[in-house]
Amino acid sequence: MADVKTPHPLVDTTEPNLVEDVYPYDLPPLIEFEGPVVETIDGRAVEFDLGAVKDRPIYITDTTFRDGQQARPPYTVDQMVHIYDLMARISGPGGVVRQTEFFLYTKNDRETLDRCRALGHTYPECTGWIRAVKGDFRLVKQAGLAESGLLTSSSDYHIFHKLKFKSRRQCMDSYCAVVDAALEAGVRPRCHLEDVTRADIDGFVLPFVDRLMEMSRGLPEQQTVKIRLCDTMGFGISYPGARLPRSIPKLIYKLNRECGVPSDRLEWHGHNDFHKVHANAATAWLYGCDFVNTTVFGFGERTGNPPLEGAVFEYIALKGDLCGIDTTAITALAEYMRSIGLPIPDNYPFAGRAFNVTRAGIHAGGLRQDERIYNIFDTAKLLGRPPRVAITDKSGTDGVALWVSEFFGLKGGEQISKIKCAKLARWVIDQYEVEGRLTAISDTELEAKTRELMPDFWQKFK
Repeated sequence: MADVKTPHPLVDTTEPNLVEDVYPYDLPPLIEFEGPVVETIDGRAVEFDLGAVKDRPIYITDTTFRDGQQARPPYTVDQMVHIYDLMARISGPGGVVRQTEFFLYTKNDRETLDRCRALGHTYPECTGWIRAVKGDFRLVKQAGLAESGLLTSSSDYHIFHKLKFKSRRQCMDSYCAVVDAALEAGVRPRCHLEDVTRADIDGFVLPFVDRLMEMSRGLPEQQTVKIRLCDTMGFGISYPGARLPRSIPKLIYKLNRECGVPSDRLEWHGHNDFHKVHANAATAWLYGCDFVNTTVFGFGERTGNPPLEGAVFEYIALKGDLCGIDTTAITALAEYMRSIGLPIPDNYPFAGRAFNVTRAGIHAGGLRQDERIYNIFDTAKLLGRPPRVAITDKSGTDGVALWVSEFFGLKGGEQISKIKCAKLARWVIDQYEVEGRLTAISDTELEAKTRELMPDFWQKFK
């Protein structure tokens, strides 16, 4: 039959196009764009170009020991030191995970800070966090830190209803007095604009940032004020055309272009109240914010923060290279966090026990043919986690054959055929159809049944 003429003629081929320029498999899928993406604000272009992101130094920062401790019982000192050590492994020699921040209020806080610094890692750099009050600033000086975050809440909900200032002017003057004290002591202040996506951007945020930039004028680069944009309630939006104060592209544009804040002095800190936390963080990177603040596995106050491991894979996808990052340390970190009681869901991306485990027979059949069909990237190489199959009533003979091949370490042409697994597959089906089982069959049970029902195969390979 002749093809019907259409605007999109079939490109016939006998060789598959696996789109490997986008899906290299030994890396996460690469993120590519076709030219600049443009929206406008007040008639001016607000755009990003992936080329600039590839060439621009962007980084990850961490708040596991600050915001991350507001979602669970406090970590012990030993636990925090171990987590920090693993974080340094993930970061790699280039310091992709650039900084982490610590509370400074208790004896345990200060002991943790001292022990983490004693490990001798260049990255993540240890920084502090305090309220923007002069009484707290002595803690930064006592700790001998080069940089500390200052809580400078920016919405009127906070200025008037929480902090009880009588006016915005009084609030700004109070914040700037603490910033000035930090600058005089040679400590770099990082101003955390809490609730910025619910603030009056033109009426308070921009004038406050203007003043901070003026206070920084003439200072050495390592002392100039940094700005952290805190999407405290998760209201930020990445969509082109969204209005301020919720538009992340426009907010960053205003600070970059109108206030003159360089990209390397801007940091994004989000929350996941509306399931947007990772996408919003990546959007901040794209539009000119060099630092994205994260927590280990996203654990943070209420719904949590951008997950560190998600930012790591996003970074690799944007850069097109591992950049010295040790991605296998993510698995080590997940195993450790589970051992101390952090409830990581089984289906949690990259770190859950079953994130790359299939229970569907049709998926198992695909994995037997080529693991790339149903595996997101080479999880064995990047995470030390090869794809696996869990056996249930949905697994079919394909699933059983794949499980047996994995158990005996058989690859490629050595994989066992479905015919040779027929007795074991029949036993699995009977567990559900005859015995009325409702749970997955454990590896221990399958191992015992393989030994019983496939003795010749067991003797040959085990």
